[in-house]
Amino acid sequence: VTHSIAACIGSLMINSKQLDNESPVSIFAVNTCYATVQDGTFFDGSGFAALVREGYKVRSDVNITLEFRTTAMHGVLLGVSSAKVDAIGLEIVNSKVLFHVNNGAGRITATYEPRGMNSLCDGKWHKLQANKTKHRISLIIDGHLVQTDNPYIQSTSADTNNPIYVGGYPADVKQNCLTSKSSFRGCLRNLMLTKGQQAELFDFSRAFDLRGVFPHSCPGAEH
Repeated sequence: VTHSIAACIGSLMINSKQLDNESPVSIFAVNTCYATVQDGTFFDGSGFAALVREGYKVRSDVNITLEFRTTAMHGVLLGVSSAKVDAIGLEIVNSKVLFHVNNGAGRITATYEPRGMNSLCDGKWHKLQANKTKHRISLIIDGHLVQTDNPYIQSTSADTNNPIYVGGYPADVKQNCLTSKSSFRGCLRNLMLTKGQQAELFDFSRAFDLRGVFPHSCPGAEH
């Protein structure tokens, strides 16, 4: 076995002597154990998860679905970019969800703004679906659809070739379709990207770079 265990360990004794786990000699990727947990991945607001090291190609069509839970008003959800301007991005800005797409001719944005007393930053789970079909984009939050006009109808393909960054991105990485640099604080689950009939469910424990991300559990409430 070469990988770490996703679990809580306590009261560890060797030769009848209890080990002090409050002041370890060294520590790496060990988080608090929560009294109540939920399925999902916890982002502590300091980092990101990087998926698909060889680069993800959005091209003409992609459908992104995920669920999120947060009390923060700002945070990057997902970004895929290129060295040029082509990119897609999902983010929370001022409690609104923004889906940006640039197929090379210019950025367009679909914005979901909660109405009345509804909030997306209430610590409850919300379902998100972002769809790009050639030059058309749409955003569905908890069943509410938002669409936006695209004046660049001849430009249909986002020629991305960089990794998928979730919950944030490194300072030296360019993201052409994200306006926020704030890392996401909260929980994500069921991230799936679908192209045509091919759906890919992403396991954050398989990310090639994880910083401030705990893939196997979410605290039941904010800690």
